[in-house]
Amino acid sequence: MINTVEDFNEVFFIGIAGVGMSALAQYLQGIGKNVSGSDRYFLSDEPNKTRSQLEAEGIKCFVQDGSGITSNTQLVVVSTAIEDTVPEVLKAKSLSIPIIRRSELLSIIAKSKKTVALAGTSGKSTTAAMLYHMLEKANLQPSIISGAGLTSLIKQNKIGNAAVGSGDWLIIEADESDGSIVQYKPEIGVLLNIDKDHQEIAELLDLFGVFKNNTNSLFIVNQSNRQAKTMSTNANSDFGFEAENCGYSVENFKQDGLELSFTIKDQPFGMTSLGRHSAENAAAAVAVAHQIGVDLAVCAESLRTYEGIYRRHQVLGRKNGVWVIDDYAHNPAKCAASIRACQPLADKVVAWFQPHGYGPTRFLKDDFIQEISDALRPEDEIYMSEIFYAGGTAVKDISANDLIEGIKNKGKKAFFVENRDDLLEIIRPKLTVDTLLLLMGARDPGLETFSKNLFEKL
Repeated sequence: MINTVEDFNEVFFIGIAGVGMSALAQYLQGIGKNVSGSDRYFLSDEPNKTRSQLEAEGIKCFVQDGSGITSNTQLVVVSTAIEDTVPEVLKAKSLSIPIIRRSELLSIIAKSKKTVALAGTSGKSTTAAMLYHMLEKANLQPSIISGAGLTSLIKQNKIGNAAVGSGDWLIIEADESDGSIVQYKPEIGVLLNIDKDHQEIAELLDLFGVFKNNTNSLFIVNQSNRQAKTMSTNANSDFGFEAENCGYSVENFKQDGLELSFTIKDQPFGMTSLGRHSAENAAAAVAVAHQIGVDLAVCAESLRTYEGIYRRHQVLGRKNGVWVIDDYAHNPAKCAASIRACQPLADKVVAWFQPHGYGPTRFLKDDFIQEISDALRPEDEIYMSEIFYAGGTAVKDISANDLIEGIKNKGKKAFFVENRDDLLEIIRPKLTVDTLLLLMGARDPGLETFSKNLFEKL
C-alpha cells in the first residue's frame, strides 16, 4: 500500500511526456527517487525534446513497449489517457505492482509538505508561478508542481513545470476538471474563480466546497468572482479587483502597452503582462505570500522581474507593426478575457481559436458564442479552425463552424478556416499596422510549433 512518499523508491510513469506527469516525475527525481517512464511519443528512431530534457534530469525514458518495467519497480503511475491495453499496464499487473493515477500521487506528495493548492477554472498555472517567484525572492526555497512551464526555468533548458526547493512550502494546482481536487488537503487553499468549463456551475460548487472543507488552515477566495465569493470564510484574507470588501484588492489599475501598474494595500506594483485578470492573479499570489510572512515590498519586487509562463499571453514579437501573442485560452471565459486583455495594445484584434474536444465544445457551445461575441469590438475579428481531436471515441456532431455561425448571427466578424495551415494567407490582408494577432488553443501539442512558424512567416 502506497500512502506516503517514503513507501517507494523505484517509480515508473506511463505517459511521462504529458505536462502533469512530467512535473511529478521531475519532482520525485529531485527528492532522490529513481524515476523512469515511457510515452507513446517516444520512438526509438526519432529525437524528442521532452525525452531529452527528462533524461538530462537523470530520468530514464523508454518507448512504450513494456521494457521499462521490471521486478524492481515499486510503483506505476498512469495518466487518465492511459488504457488498460498499454503494454506497461499489462506488465505491471502481471508483476502485481501497485498502479495509481497522477492525481493520487500528487495528493501523496502534497501530504509531505506545507502545501498551497490553487484551484479555480482559470489562472492556476499563472498564479502558481507568481507565488513561486515571490517565495523564492523571499528566500523561502519553495517547491512547485505546475501545469505549465515557468519561463525562468525554461531558460535553464528545463521543461519548467517543476522545481524542488529545500524550504517547507510546496505550490500545486488542484484540478477540478477530473474531480481530483477533492483528494487534496492543503495548508492553504486558494479559489481563483468559478466559471463554466468542464462541468455545470452546480457541480463545480460541490467540488470546490469539498476543497474548502479539506483546507487545513487558510482559505482564500476571489471576492470579484460572483460564485467564488460565496465561499469566503474571511474577507480580510481574500483578494479581488477593485473589491471593497477584501484584504488584498487591486486598485488604481492601468495598462500601458505590455505594462501593468496597480496598488494593493497602498503598495505600488508593476509587471509586464496583459489584462485585469493578470492583476487579479497577482493579487491572489500576494494574498498568500503576505499571509505566509512575505513583505509586500518583496512581493512587488518579485513581480517586477516575473517573466511569465509558457503559452500564457506569450508575446512572440512584433513584425511589420503587428503584435503576435500566443495564449492557452480554451474555455469561454478565458477566450473572452484574452481578447479583452489584448485590445488596449492595438486598434484591431484578429483572434484565432482552435477548440479542443468534441464533447467540451458541444457542452460550451452557447457560452463560447456569447462570451466571445461580447468581447469583440466592431473592428475585431475571430477566426476558428476545426476542433482538435486527440483520439479515442467521440461523437463528431459539432464543428468549430457552428460557433462561428453563432458569433456571426450576433453581428460580429467571424470566419471559419477549417485547416489552420491556411490561416496566414487568408488573414494576411487583414494584418495592417496597429493590428494584434492573438492565437488561442490548448491540449494540442502542435500549437507551439504552429504559432512560432506562423510568426516566422508573417
